[in-house]
Amino acid sequence: MEPEGREAMKDFTRVMKALSDPTRVKILKALQFKTLCVCEIQAALGLAQPTISKHLKILEDAGLVISRKCGLWVNYSLADGTDSPYAATLLGNLRHWLQTDPAIVSLMETLPSINRENICRKTAA
Repeated sequence: MEPEGREAMKDFTRVMKALSDPTRVKILKALQFKTLCVCEIQAALGLAQPTISKHLKILEDAGLVISRKCGLWVNYSLADGTDSPYAATLLGNLRHWLQTDPAIVSLMETLPSINRENICRKTAA
């Protein structure tokens, strides 16, 4: 069900703006693979932690991503779309989009080898 009036336009533009950045699209594609923490996303994309956190905040505000604290980590996963019909529709379609994009193919090849315990052990040492 579509939100009404101004809220509909705000919700729609928030989702579209969140998806307008290639890094955020890569984060969403990575989260299709599995739930990830910031350090895993950082390792997969080769970006600084504050940059990843900023992008995750924008995705979360748009209703595209949810976070859950679990012990030492905050885990990020795709939202189920109940908060925004626009987020739900775009997340559903994004599953089928960009599968042959070289950057996405490379990202998907990298993700299986990323392990938070190894990453955190390296940064703690």
